[in-house]
Amino acid sequence: MANTLTSIILVILFFGLAVGSRTKLISVKSQDGMSALAPVPNDGICTSMVETQGYVCEEHKVTTQDGYILSMQRIPEGRSGKTPGNRPPILLQHGLLMDGITWLLLPPDQSLAFLLADDGFDVWLVNTRGTKYSCGHTSLNPNDPAYWDWSWDELVAYDLPATFQYVHDQAGQKLHYVGHSLGTLMALAAFSKDQLLNMVRSAALLSPIAYVGQMTSPLARNAADNFMAEALYWLGINEFNPRGRAVIKLLKDICNKPGVDCTNLLNAFTGSICVH
Repeated sequence: MANTLTSIILVILFFGLAVGSRTKLISVKSQDGMSALAPVPNDGICTSMVETQGYVCEEHKVTTQDGYILSMQRIPEGRSGKTPGNRPPILLQHGLLMDGITWLLLPPDQSLAFLLADDGFDVWLVNTRGTKYSCGHTSLNPNDPAYWDWSWDELVAYDLPATFQYVHDQAGQKLHYVGHSLGTLMALAAFSKDQLLNMVRSAALLSPIAYVGQMTSPLARNAADNFMAEALYWLGINEFNPRGRAVIKLLKDICNKPGVDCTNLLNAFTGSICVH
């Protein structure tokens, strides 16, 4: 049953990616004043996730050396307002298939970004290229195949240095770093080459990952065994968005059918979750 469910999910992802709609684009000005293409902002993270909880929030943009415009959010103070003394900057980098919202999903007394702000830190959230809030580029838009011509190497070579430098310059001091999953991979790759060490005070790596050979996710293994990436490339599909509207609708329809058990659907994505 597990293999069957995994195969169904793969078919759904193919279908959803093929029929998914593209966000409307507009021309905006990037950090250096150049004309850039970015999606129409409907619900910024500050407006939708931070200010609604009673925190001050600032939207920032930083442009990488290869032209990608990244969205960043700053929570400069806790909910109680400014406190005396120095507020050390801390940069939170999300994991794969996520964005900066991952640090804000729980109530304020359980979300890391809010907890750090209340504890006296100058909190910065980053959204890597290609995510919902970082689809801008100085000359390309997400409809161009060239926009998606990058890998984890570019995240290490361009995204991480750009965000580190921006926060360092804004704060005027070294920063703390928290990375989750992909965020740990990026940090480990940079630090292993002695990069960015002059700007970082400490690094906390959550669910650290350096190799993927031992992953237990049946979905990921199935996708690799069936050459899903190559098939998507052949079909001209450049963006992998498993949270697209078409995918979500299909999953809901399938899970609502009699006899279909989706209670362990998460395990298809993550592998078995052990509770001790």
